[in-house]
Amino acid sequence: MDHQLIIKFWRKSLADEAFLATIETELKAALGDTVELEGYDVSAKEINLFMLTADPRHSFRRAKDVLERLGLLQGMSAAHRLVGGARFTSLWPLRAMRKFTLP
Repeated sequence: MDHQLIIKFWRKSLADEAFLATIETELKAALGDTVELEGYDVSAKEINLFMLTADPRHSFRRAKDVLERLGLLQGMSAAHRLVGGARFTSLWPLRAMRKFTLP
């Protein structure tokens, strides 16, 4: 697993953070052994979920179904990078208006 997939949830778009209690379980059920969940980075403006994967585009497509079902797709963005890398490749939204960064 040589890529890190990051899913960023914008706090201002979230009604609450109740989904955090179940999202890891739901993603693990949908993605199986194709990802290794690494945890969260929480700040005042965003919540970042980190996963290791060999195929970030495929993993995101499968995760996107879960996120859409939970109603989280509009308030998030996603990108991937090589493990230890600094350059991100944006995955969502399809036409990102801003560069993907981490705090």
